[in-house]
Amino acid sequence: MFFDRVHELAMLQQILERRRGGELLLLYGRRRVGKTALLRHWATTSGVPWTYWMAQKEPADLQRRRLAAAVRGRPPRAAGPSFPSWSDLWDDVAALVRDDRRMLILDELPWAVEADSSMLSALQYAWDSHFQQRNLTLVLCGSHIRTMETLLSRQTPLFGRLTAQYQLQPLPFGVLREFFPTWEPDAQVATYAMLGGVPQYLRWFDPALALSDNIRQAILSPSSVALAEIELLLADEVRDVRTYLTVLNAIGEGAHALKAIAEATIIAPTNLTKYLGVLQELRLVERRVPATIPPSLQHRSKQGRYHLIDPFHRFYFRFLRPSQAEIAYQPDVVLAHIQNGLRAFVGQTAWEELSRQWVQRQGLLGQLPFQPEVIGSHWDRKVQADVVAVNWRERAILVGECKWGAEPVSRQTLRQLLEETVFKTLAALPEHGTGWRVVPVLFARAGATPEATTLLREQGGLLVDLPTLYADMGEVHGGHR
Repeated sequence: MFFDRVHELAMLQQILERRRGGELLLLYGRRRVGKTALLRHWATTSGVPWTYWMAQKEPADLQRRRLAAAVRGRPPRAAGPSFPSWSDLWDDVAALVRDDRRMLILDELPWAVEADSSMLSALQYAWDSHFQQRNLTLVLCGSHIRTMETLLSRQTPLFGRLTAQYQLQPLPFGVLREFFPTWEPDAQVATYAMLGGVPQYLRWFDPALALSDNIRQAILSPSSVALAEIELLLADEVRDVRTYLTVLNAIGEGAHALKAIAEATIIAPTNLTKYLGVLQELRLVERRVPATIPPSLQHRSKQGRYHLIDPFHRFYFRFLRPSQAEIAYQPDVVLAHIQNGLRAFVGQTAWEELSRQWVQRQGLLGQLPFQPEVIGSHWDRKVQADVVAVNWRERAILVGECKWGAEPVSRQTLRQLLEETVFKTLAALPEHGTGWRVVPVLFARAGATPEATTLLREQGGLLVDLPTLYADMGEVHGGHR
C-alpha cells in the first residue's frame, strides 16, 4: 500500500509537465523515509516512459554496465554493454533517449560517486551537452544527507544546474489512521511516539494486533531489525560509530545541555561540538533555544539544548539500549518496563510535539488569535513551558501546558498554568512581557473538568483535548493513495 504523499506527488507531476526542456531534480532524505517508493509510484502513474536504476556498492565499471542495461529495458541483473568511463556511458544514454519525453531516476547516487568521483563531472558535461535541451526528467536521489547536500554547494560540478530540489520528510501524524484504521487515537499517538512517521518503521507493526503485542513481536523479538537500526544507519554515514552512539545515548538519556552531554560522554566540549555538528548535519540531532529569545539573539544563546529528532531514536535510547542484555533472555520483563514508562514518555515527546504542530497548523489557517512567527517551548531555571508561540511584531504570546494523564485536568492544576507558568514565561520576555497579549492553552488528553474549563475561558484561553487534536491533525495528510 502507498499512503499519502499527495503534496509531493503533485509537486513532482508539476515538474514533469513544465515542458521547458530538461529537468534536473535532486530528491534526498534520511533512510527509510520512502524516497524510492515515492519515486517509483510517481513514475508508474506519470504516464511517461521511465527508467529506474539504483547504484550498488560495487566497482564503477559494473555500475555503468547495470545502468546501460536498465536504460535498454533489461532486467536489473542483466549485463549491459561495457563503457570505460562515465562520459562514454552518458553519450550512449543520450543517443538512446534522443528527444523523447522520458524519466531517468538515479537512486543512491552517493554510492556511484564514492566508486568513481569523476561521475559527477561527467554527468555535468552530459547535462550541458545533451540533456538540458531534451525532454528528459533526470532525478538524482540519495540517503546520505551530507553527500546529497554537498551537491548544492558551489564546489560541485552540478552547482547551478538543478531545476528543482526537495528533502523528503517523514509522514505526518494524520497518516497513522491509514496504517492502523481500527486503533484508538491514544494508541496512534503512542505509536507515533515510538516510530514517528517513517514508513518503514510503521510497517513493523501489524494493525491486526494490539500495541503491546506489536512491541513484543516486532521490537523485542531476538530477530527484530529494530534493535540494529541505529547502528546500521550511523555506519552508512560516519566512521567512528561508537563515539557517535555514545553522544546519542547521552542525549537520549536526558543530557541536553552541552556541559551535561560532555560530562555523560567524557568528551571535551571542544571535540563534542564537532560530533554534535555532524549529527545535526545528518538530521539526527537538533539544537533548540527558548522561543522567548528574540530571533536576532537565538544563534548565540547559551541556553541551547540538544534533542534527538527521530521518535524511534528517542524510544530506542530510552527503553531498548539500556535493556539490551535483557531483551534476548527476558523480553517480557523489558515489555513490562516499557509499559510502565510509556505514558510519561508519550506525554514528554509525541504529545508535546503534536501540540506544537497543532499550533502551527491552526496559525496557518488563521484559527488563532494571532499568527505565530516562532513556535517552540521555553525553559529557564524558574519554569518550563511545553508550548510557546510568539509574534514579536504584535507582542503576542501563546503559552501552553501539555497533560497526557487519563483524568480531566482540575481547576487547581489549571491555576498553576495561569499563575505560575504563564507569569514566569512572560518574565523571560524583553521588559518582562509588559504590554504583551497572552493566550493560555491547555493541551489535555482527557480534557478538563467543568470548573477548569470555565476558568480557562474566563482567561481567554483555549482547551485542546485528544479528540479535537486528532480530528484537526487528520485533515493535514491529504488522504490515502
